[in-house]
Amino acid sequence: MKILVTGNAGFIGFHTAKKLLERGDEVVGFDCVNDYYDVGLKEARLKLLQETAPKDKYHFVRANLADKAALNRCFDEHRFDRVIHLAAQAGVRHSLSHPEDYVESNIIGFTHMLEACRHHRTPHLTYASTSSVYGANTNMPFSEHHGVNHPLQFYAATKRANELMAHAYSNLFALPTTGLRFFTVYGPWGRPDMALFLFTKNILAGKPIQLFNNGNHMRDFTYVADIVEGVIRASDHIATPDPNWDSNNPDPATSSAPFRLYNIGNNNPVNLSEYVAALEEALGKKAVKELLPLQPGDVPNTYADVSLLQKTLGYKPETTVQEGVKQFVEWYKNYY
Repeated sequence: MKILVTGNAGFIGFHTAKKLLERGDEVVGFDCVNDYYDVGLKEARLKLLQETAPKDKYHFVRANLADKAALNRCFDEHRFDRVIHLAAQAGVRHSLSHPEDYVESNIIGFTHMLEACRHHRTPHLTYASTSSVYGANTNMPFSEHHGVNHPLQFYAATKRANELMAHAYSNLFALPTTGLRFFTVYGPWGRPDMALFLFTKNILAGKPIQLFNNGNHMRDFTYVADIVEGVIRASDHIATPDPNWDSNNPDPATSSAPFRLYNIGNNNPVNLSEYVAALEEALGKKAVKELLPLQPGDVPNTYADVSLLQKTLGYKPETTVQEGVKQFVEWYKNYY
């Protein structure tokens, strides 16, 4: 298949594009390569894709999704069998100070993507959402069948908006869409602004690591290869209307339109202290810990119910934190 992967200079997008190329698909990457974090790391990911891709199987478009003309040119030039939309402005903290970045990428950019898929009759749009949409909900484990109308930060609000926008297009234009709620993704080639990256850097430098909520967070840490497997399976499985959907008792996870939502998480939350212990073991060095209060917008605990993922796509993430952190540390030491 020919597949568009947006955000392919990013963490999950890079791994997704690489996996698709390895299985024989043709990939068109689309990314503006902004400076939200180290551009050098993004360029290194792109270089690796270019160097390892089979001849004529990989093409890259350096452009912003907010540039509607650039996106339309990409769709005019290629006929996509699938679109995997992973480009977004990420990060909870950044949304507190730069909300306009999230409007440009997550709202305007996503609108342009929906329009492009609609007019070019894309067979299936799969896009990234986030576990952050569960917000103030404390009913564990988080299920796609739960309501998600109380986001705790603007980032989560924009991702929830994506889900609602996708449903509207699925309903109005019969565009099959699948949204994927990722749970705390980590692994090799990860984002430098995320905890594992920051912890590793500081532990190796002998500097303290900051543990918010006094280190009492519970997170459903999910290894990036497990996320990618879920993304590709979801993309391959075109969303269809749910024949049993009841408008008198509406299920948020499905619809009478070709629309689906899935959690992709490890289904095994661990305490932040256990995560740090796995990192200390992999590094062979103890951390100096600075305990701090809960930060604005932070969700204390996450826990993914993945029964819908298992039932429909026959898949459940299984990589342990110990194994995943070990893989990250090996990459980090090699890269830096």
